[in-house]
Amino acid sequence: MNDLFLVAGAGLVAGGMNALAGGGSFVTLPALIAAGVPSVQANASSTVALYPGGLASAWAYRDGLGPIGSVRLRALVVITLIGGIAGALLLLLTPSKTFDFVVPWLLLIATLALAFGRRFGEWMRQRWHIGQMAVLVIQFALGVYGGYFGGAVGIMMMAVWGLLDSRELKLLNAPRTLLVSAANTMAVVAFVIAHAVHWPETIVMLIGATLGGYGGAQVGRRAPANVIRYGTLLLTACITIAFFVRAYRSAR
Repeated sequence: MNDLFLVAGAGLVAGGMNALAGGGSFVTLPALIAAGVPSVQANASSTVALYPGGLASAWAYRDGLGPIGSVRLRALVVITLIGGIAGALLLLLTPSKTFDFVVPWLLLIATLALAFGRRFGEWMRQRWHIGQMAVLVIQFALGVYGGYFGGAVGIMMMAVWGLLDSRELKLLNAPRTLLVSAANTMAVVAFVIAHAVHWPETIVMLIGATLGGYGGAQVGRRAPANVIRYGTLLLTACITIAFFVRAYRSAR
């Protein structure tokens, strides 16, 4: 019962984080591991628990869908679906011990993307322009990352798209939510078929994330943007450090 309260609270916080600034998996993954779920299954369960919220966001943004520069959205969706299933299968083939070693580094990448992704994207945008084929190749790699882990993958996508599309980044939110959901769709299907989801914890977390997403949207209308941003970065940085400490202790 205590574990279910833990994952419900984590879902609530994660849903709010995703509604405000992203990074919800930083909370759900460690909560599931703390509840006794093995790390690979914890990551799979976290993806499933947060999936409906992402899907709802994609539906809400549907009116803003369109191509990214010269790349058709359909091509990006297809390549992301392929990458997503590849990443999910790679996760299922990864031993828990190996994933435990990799997780801190994945969290670090995601933290850096949350902290600097948009600024880095704008900096690159002023200096480089890439072609359609390069975008598709990178999009496939991001689909793999999304299916395997997915932390801050939406911000990474927009940083890359900014090298091809001159629109303001906020106008890329619609394709971002759709393509993140595309990668997660394939991952969810693979995880369910492989019986990698711990359903009691996942369902409780899913309900919490749904409520948290609604509450986070309400808070986001009132709270200062800088407070949300820096609070999110502080939390993700602390969790990343905790996972590095955990990996160091396990290796001793």
